[in-house]
Amino acid sequence: MDWDKLRIFHAVADAGSLTHAGDSLHLSQSAVSRQIRALEESLDTTLFHRHARGLILTEQGELLFDATQAMSKRIDAATARIHDSEEEVFGELKVTTTQGFGAIWLAPRLAKFYEQYPDLNIDLMLEERVLDLPMREADVAIRMKEPSQADLVRKKLMAVRMRMYASPDYLAAHGTPQSIEEIGKHRLICQKSSAAQVAAGSELVQKLLTHDVKSMLTVNNYFGVLQGVISNLGIGVLPDYIIEDFPTMVRVLPDVESVEVPVFLAYPEELRQSKRVAAFRDFVQDEIKLHRKSLRALQNG
Repeated sequence: MDWDKLRIFHAVADAGSLTHAGDSLHLSQSAVSRQIRALEESLDTTLFHRHARGLILTEQGELLFDATQAMSKRIDAATARIHDSEEEVFGELKVTTTQGFGAIWLAPRLAKFYEQYPDLNIDLMLEERVLDLPMREADVAIRMKEPSQADLVRKKLMAVRMRMYASPDYLAAHGTPQSIEEIGKHRLICQKSSAAQVAAGSELVQKLLTHDVKSMLTVNNYFGVLQGVISNLGIGVLPDYIIEDFPTMVRVLPDVESVEVPVFLAYPEELRQSKRVAAFRDFVQDEIKLHRKSLRALQNG
């Protein structure tokens, strides 16, 4: 159905006159009349009773006017919200990131975000598959490598390394390895080699396995690895960002770690001016700054 004809019909029904509707639409009476006649022909019905004092809606016309009136109200509401969005942040934001980063680092910090933006809802999608941002599978992505998709705004947030951690209770019971050669005496907890993960983590695990590791617990994501370490099951290979929220965790073999893994935030170019995206981006960047400050404090003892 022709939206322009519906707009003209609504104006005529509201004014009760072709002339008054034409004035409000900046159209001639004859142009308005032609559009109404064409709409009636397309619907194969009569929308107005015509008489000397003006136009009265037929029963079919009233049905259509109810629909266009509802549409008009929704458009007015949307227009108001668009104007409000220049100052307010609301609606839904689809965020995708890896299971480990999303479950361990990001999700626990969202309470603070909701305090700032109670009208913005986050749809958090945790998966290793890289979603197509230009096709709007997600609005924002946080990934452990620089995105390769075109037409994206990207920002490097930080760099992480994969390191080895254990609980104090586990080390008290089983001893602390003093060299990488002693890792074979301990249970290693790590992501399964077939699981989607950053190459740096896989390379570190492969290096450790050359030292005759006999007991292992493999999990398909870092959240599971963390739970194994917390439960005193062994020494886990984990990203270093976990230590801020689990400060009692003990780093094992401080000289053994992966290469740096860059963490990028990205979103489609067409969302560059989005207030929702800007609010989330700024929040994450502020949290990263606090995270770095906390890590420095932990390192300095």
